[in-house]
Amino acid sequence: MPDGMNIDYDGLIPNNVGLNADARVRKALETWHPGYIDWWKDMGPEGFQDSLVYLRTAIGVDPKGWAKFDYVKMPEYKWGILLAPAVPDRKIPFGKHKGEPVWQEVPGEYRAMLRRLITVQGDTEPASVEQQRHLGTTAPSLYDLRNLFQVNVEEGRHLWSMVYLLHKYFGTEGREEAEELLARRSGHQDTPRMLGAFNEATPDWLSFFMFTFFTDRDGKMQLEALAQSGFDPLSRTCRFMLTEEAHHMFVGDSGVQRVVERTVEAMQQAGITDAHDIAGVRKLGVIDLPTIQKKINLHFSLTLDLFGNEISTNAANAFNAGIKGRYREDKLEDDHQLLEATYPVLRHVGGDFITEDVPALSALNLRLRNDYVQDCNSGITRWNRVIEKAGIDFRLALPHVAFNRHIGEFAAIHTDIAGQIIDDAAWAKLQDHVLPNQGDADYITSLMVAVTEPGAFAGWIAAPRVGIDNKPGDFEYVQVVA
Repeated sequence: MPDGMNIDYDGLIPNNVGLNADARVRKALETWHPGYIDWWKDMGPEGFQDSLVYLRTAIGVDPKGWAKFDYVKMPEYKWGILLAPAVPDRKIPFGKHKGEPVWQEVPGEYRAMLRRLITVQGDTEPASVEQQRHLGTTAPSLYDLRNLFQVNVEEGRHLWSMVYLLHKYFGTEGREEAEELLARRSGHQDTPRMLGAFNEATPDWLSFFMFTFFTDRDGKMQLEALAQSGFDPLSRTCRFMLTEEAHHMFVGDSGVQRVVERTVEAMQQAGITDAHDIAGVRKLGVIDLPTIQKKINLHFSLTLDLFGNEISTNAANAFNAGIKGRYREDKLEDDHQLLEATYPVLRHVGGDFITEDVPALSALNLRLRNDYVQDCNSGITRWNRVIEKAGIDFRLALPHVAFNRHIGEFAAIHTDIAGQIIDDAAWAKLQDHVLPNQGDADYITSLMVAVTEPGAFAGWIAAPRVGIDNKPGDFEYVQVVA
């Protein structure tokens, strides 16, 4: 397999994996390609297929200077199959095969496990495009519209990466899985996407920013764990995907911050100091801080469910096999096998929470989730600095990990956002106060009016500090076709 830094653009499918020398896989992917384009036109950004968009396209896999920017119509975007450079003499870094040479082919005993992991990861990529397909018609600026489309085309490229692995290494079963990735639909009653959070609607731009901050951050954690894999093609695929994933989280992080900035600015101008004066703040045409908190509560709790059960035999088996490691496994200082290690797990037992030490191998989902929570808190801290600087007595916070859960240790109970266990009746009364309700949705929807003049922004969000690719503030990032 080539390990060059540059990408071959001569064929239908840009790649750095030597497709021209692999007739079987090239033919399979070229056969899959028309179905992908049909899916993109049917389920990709609605109303903008003919618009020229200022997008970045990968022209190499070097972390520095790997992309070029130019106008392109999204159906003509150069999707491709890109793997990070091979690490010479790389060894499996964890599990029972620790220290052995990494695998370039799928070990027979782990075939089903690997196929499942790759398929689930692959399914999330088109799902998010489907969830976001209607947002273009209400974009708050051309800057934001372009960022949406950049996220979308890169999710499409990540789908290509997983489909390549399925076609290259899993034969007939892989081809069937690749077809199913185009057949499922986010939120469809009969053929939904595989994971719950990817069947939720993304009805507005605040939801999009929350999704790219919280749910794409789960994607980062999963990719970091898979990038440690002893199956080297998967590791290399995920390492380059992480290069692109960073922008998706930036869109969410900076997007929420710009919403907060505009809200506190409007409050200051109007002389409103009480963040809980929701009616007063909404009269200003901005999104009040308590509603932003509700959105945090919703998206954080939905994303926690993506990590699965806190105690998991499947996670233990994947680690022990050398297939999926921990977050930044190569930076951890232990034996990387965990045969005797324990890890503390918060559990719900007998109507109360207890912390119990369990075998570390079985608590790997929880460990990854804990790393995720810590990562999320960095964003919350940044947003709170904006509020604090404005002199407003209100702070955003992550809810308790047991709040609004549907998978794992806390699925059978209700808690408030502080983690106090409550009964069904109390939960019924609490929901509208801690999760977005219909009134919140209606208000946010009322703000979602497209702004397409270059350099202009909707009144509910602040302008970014710098443009994309150092472009001026009035740059026409998307040439909207009337």
